Amino acid sequence: MKLGESKLSFKIGWDKYYLKYDIPTKERIIKKLEQMKQPLQARGHHSSRFLIEEVGHYRIAFYQNENVKEIHFVGTHKQYEKWYKKQ
Repeated sequence: MKLGESKLSFKIGWDKYYLKYDIPTKERIIKKLEQMKQPLQARGHHSSRFLIEEVGHYRIAFYQNENVKEIHFVGTHKQYEKWYKKQ
């Protein structure tokens, strides 16, 4: 059985912090988002309902439904903690 690529879907507000980053940081995050299209195993956070991908000290929080990865947040670990508490 071959696993296909996932599609990425972006929730409104996912880029609240992302838009403030410099170009090299944005490029690193975009590269990771492209890699996320592949059927890779992401880690779940013990107290979070989201799956997490890491890019250095940045976090990408998402849900995975069938062949769609729904991106909800991109930011630093500290920004993620603040964002998650509001969820």
